Amino acid sequence: MQTVIKNGTVYQNGRLIHADVLIEDQKIKAIGTDLTGDKVIDATGKLVSPGLVDVHVHYRDPGQTYKEDIETGSKAAAHGGFTTVGAMPNVTPVPDTPDLMKKMVQENKQKGIVHIFQYGPITKNETTDELPDYAALKKAGAFALSNDGHGVQTAQTMYLAMQEAKKNDLIVAAHAQDDSLFNHGIVNEGEKAKELNLPPVTELAETTQIARDLLLAEKTGVHYHICHVSTKTSVELVRMAKACGINVTCEAAPHHLLLTEDDIPKDNGYYKMNPPLRSKEDQAALLVGLLDGTIDLIATDHAPHAKQEKQGGMQNAAFGITGSETAFSTLYTKFVKEDKVFTLEQLLSWLSDQPAKVFGLKKAGVLEPGCPADVAIFDLEHETELKEKNYQSKGINTPFTGQKIYGATVMTMVDGEVVYQRGEK
Repeated sequence: MQTVIKNGTVYQNGRLIHADVLIEDQKIKAIGTDLTGDKVIDATGKLVSPGLVDVHVHYRDPGQTYKEDIETGSKAAAHGGFTTVGAMPNVTPVPDTPDLMKKMVQENKQKGIVHIFQYGPITKNETTDELPDYAALKKAGAFALSNDGHGVQTAQTMYLAMQEAKKNDLIVAAHAQDDSLFNHGIVNEGEKAKELNLPPVTELAETTQIARDLLLAEKTGVHYHICHVSTKTSVELVRMAKACGINVTCEAAPHHLLLTEDDIPKDNGYYKMNPPLRSKEDQAALLVGLLDGTIDLIATDHAPHAKQEKQGGMQNAAFGITGSETAFSTLYTKFVKEDKVFTLEQLLSWLSDQPAKVFGLKKAGVLEPGCPADVAIFDLEHETELKEKNYQSKGINTPFTGQKIYGATVMTMVDGEVVYQRGEK
């Protein structure tokens, strides 16, 4: 059967064009005008995009499925227009052996409704100084390495990890955090920490590890990717490193682009995340970093928690914010429609072709004949409200609930099959 998406505004090769998209046998067959098919999806007035790509999600499965599981996490991704994701390995048990990795890869494929690529850990159990067998993990299905949630505390361990990752052509995606400087902090070091009487987090906890790792990356030649950069200094370090030819890429998270510490209204656990919300100066630097290419892509760091884990004040709340279901719409509304900081084409690139390119995910994030029919359709014309009842994730831990947004997802297709449709359960 042939399905044609008619009369949409299509994002292709960095441009927006008015075209139809023809799908057959799970693939894009053609993109053009006046195409016909057995089934017609009317996209008049809608944006037709490649399925978005998110290289940073937490699905809590196995071991923490009361927070999220593969099924609900992937449904949340589809609800946000994402068709390809990279799942972090901070689950129980950590997939640090080939058998555990194989099992996770199989579970992702069986239970997920989007394409799920699985990270392996940089170190065993994510918290030790012992390296797993990277070659075996890669053979078992790991597409990259990360200890996200934990910084690698020992420089020698990271140096050895980078050497081995380089040998095995694996990206090291680092959560940059020096625990001695983080020092059990809660919110960014500044006036808000004083106002709320909460332990501060110095930006040095992030920036000193980035500086260390950039020198190690230069020495080893590894592809070093920095997760959720959040400070002006971090952006400056990456900018200098790129100018020096170091093989480094990095991502920004939607919440660090949209919010600052000044937006924290009170001691509310929904605003507790790691890295914490930073200053307006840091936020401005992230936006400049995106626009000048220092920051390569946007990734959500979707981190769902059970409701009780975010109740009360920040002191006892878990770190983390959900993002899969709100990323595109909130970013589009704020930075494209309202403030006109960047274009729709730029936003789509940072959320689709750029992450696919950086992580070598071939045929993801693009609409081209012969590629998988992974497609997202968004409504840019009508205002809607973000409501908890509409979330597909088990996690509702986001302060964006209640916001009026444009860019709601109308439909998401994976391999030509509809995996999300607005209004359907």
